[in-house]
Amino acid sequence: METRKFEGIRTVILDYDGTIHDSTKNYIFAFKQAYEYLVAGGHAASRVWQDEEITKWLGYSSQAMWENFMPDLDEEVRAHASKMIGRILLEKAQTGQAVLYEGALETLQALKEKGYRLVFLSNCSRAYMEAHRESFGLDRCFDGMYCTEDFGFIPKYEIFETIRSVFPGGYMVVGDRFQDIEVAEHHPVRTVGCRYGFGFPGELDSADALIDDIRDLNDLL
Repeated sequence: METRKFEGIRTVILDYDGTIHDSTKNYIFAFKQAYEYLVAGGHAASRVWQDEEITKWLGYSSQAMWENFMPDLDEEVRAHASKMIGRILLEKAQTGQAVLYEGALETLQALKEKGYRLVFLSNCSRAYMEAHRESFGLDRCFDGMYCTEDFGFIPKYEIFETIRSVFPGGYMVVGDRFQDIEVAEHHPVRTVGCRYGFGFPGELDSADALIDDIRDLNDLL
């Protein structure tokens, strides 16, 4: 792997789901529960879902997910279904059923020991972020933790302005979806795409580097 392009990096901004946390199983379960509610209420047709049809929504904020998935759904019904998914995911984290990718915490600790500042940035709610912070002791790894709910679910590239005002440059953004990589379209940052996450083929093509395991990040820096 080429490392020269990452010289001068001091702050590493990391996505969570699909980058550090393997949310596949829990999200699929939560999505199906919410969809069953929609079917039971006559708001959606019964159907069989393939896993990849569900996991493609990981990386989106809940607001953006529903706007793209079922934009014409009644707002009150949508809010209930969205809260169902959020509640189930929160319960999974609080009861020890969340799973990190193998080597994730060790990789984060290794980067901290090298002197990098690590920042958590996820399209999630504050309750979700706090549950995972507590479940995995993420304060040991991250110097700052940001969720898009605290910013009204604006894009990550806009939240970057806040992070830049607190943490030193140069910057690297690591994530599995276009929402992470597009930060580089607006700011002078380097990007690393995680092919093991939930992105579609080609979604990460503009990243400066691609990795197939979170542990590969330690080899880049």
